[in-house]
Amino acid sequence: MSELSVKHLLGIKYLTEADIQLIFDTATQFKEVINRPIKKVPSLRDITIANLFFENSTRTKLSFELAQKRLSADVINFASSVSSLKKGETLIDTVNNILSMKVDMVVMRHSSPGAASFLAKHVDATIINAGDGAHEHPTQALLDTFSINERLGDVAGKKVVIIGDILHSRVALSNIFALQKLGAEVCVCGPKTLIPKHITSLGVKVETDVNKALKWCDVANVLRVQFERMSASYFPSNREYAAFYGITKPMLDALDKEIIIMHPGPINRGVELSSAVVDSNQAIILDQVENGVAIRMAVLYLLAEKINHAN
Repeated sequence: MSELSVKHLLGIKYLTEADIQLIFDTATQFKEVINRPIKKVPSLRDITIANLFFENSTRTKLSFELAQKRLSADVINFASSVSSLKKGETLIDTVNNILSMKVDMVVMRHSSPGAASFLAKHVDATIINAGDGAHEHPTQALLDTFSINERLGDVAGKKVVIIGDILHSRVALSNIFALQKLGAEVCVCGPKTLIPKHITSLGVKVETDVNKALKWCDVANVLRVQFERMSASYFPSNREYAAFYGITKPMLDALDKEIIIMHPGPINRGVELSSAVVDSNQAIILDQVENGVAIRMAVLYLLAEKINHAN
């Protein structure tokens, strides 16, 4: 039986192509499980998982919790807004206190880039990065690439454009790493103010004209503008952004091929995507949500196997 080459899931950049393929194969099996009348398996009934979300999250947190419950794990949820961190306790002290309750795995979202890697070096538990600042969001990239694979039969050789707020996005970076490892061509598109200066050093194309980007691609993964991470104004208004970078159904209908539209959510309808696009057959946004649970089940299961082998 194959196993992951890593003990933690800190970022896509630490995974091999074989790791990603193993996660996909395992997720395919779990997808069959979650479509059964009885959606639970006892795979992780001996594992205790702590969900530590130091930043707001609805979809990722719910997806991880559902994945954990489907695998029969014991789950502790920790909200930093009411925690001792507000009273000045350090991150390591907080986590060590939780680990003293005999926790095996920690799923953590944090606003600081590198927080998950820092924690992995200092505490004795398996760490899963559920998003660290504008750095990485590995499970989102895994579910996105899995969704492309499922719809198109392969990721290799496909042209994928990531459109929108690349500068503040952890989803963009993780997706770039995952897509390239699986052999896709990647382009980023958005206003110049929202494209990181040195992004071409990652081997991606840059396009500022959204119509050209759509003509080029097989898949468009559209990101929302992350106003909560912005300390300055990067474009004049939402209305202007929608006029230049918003994707509408007539734009898609004008193409000489049918492309796939993805979005990691939450969607600002009428800004980056019109409602007609969100609700069209070309959008696989709800497939991404379903696949998110299967991918997170696969990651939890495969990392738990490493724990069991170590013991």
